[in-house]
Amino acid sequence: MFTGIVEELGEVVAVADLPDAARVTIAGPLVTSDAKHGDSIAVNGVCLTVVDVEGGAFTADVMRETLTRSSLAKVAEGDKVNLERAAAVGQRLGGHIVQGHVDGTGAVLAREKAEHWEVVHIGLPPRLSRYVVEKGSITVDGVSLTVVDVSETEFSVSLIPTTLELTTLGRRSPGDTVNLEVDVVAKYVERLAQPHLRAEETR
Repeated sequence: MFTGIVEELGEVVAVADLPDAARVTIAGPLVTSDAKHGDSIAVNGVCLTVVDVEGGAFTADVMRETLTRSSLAKVAEGDKVNLERAAAVGQRLGGHIVQGHVDGTGAVLAREKAEHWEVVHIGLPPRLSRYVVEKGSITVDGVSLTVVDVSETEFSVSLIPTTLELTTLGRRSPGDTVNLEVDVVAKYVERLAQPHLRAEETR
């Protein structure tokens, strides 16, 4: 589990294509300071398992399912990525409950700059729109954010200077793809309620 509070802006140092997969090596001195084989590190919101740690960098395998559902299929050497280690039991939950299981991707549509913050509009896949609510939580490239406004096709978030400076969201331009993870609580509530809703429909 993660919290959506990015710890470090890492850099992709190598990408190797494998059959139905890819192996990525990412430099991140902070997140690798106590990392070991088998640990989980979120990369742009995608939970990856560490297979090797060396010289302030870690290596992880990215399966076909992850490549299909996330923007990691397009990651290249030199790209900056958001990094977060798995949450430790007993620490403060600064963001919200994040699984690191990307639900889909969206494209940055527009950016509106203000004096002290920036509003970013992001395209929302129709199948995910029912899970996103105004003032609810959403994870964008691994960053826990509060939804400002939402429609069936897009949503907006406000980014403070810290987020703009310390995460990839400060560098995203219109047309760029970002990873989205909706609130897991909403998905479970829907799943649990479905049998009861169907029963009501048949009455």
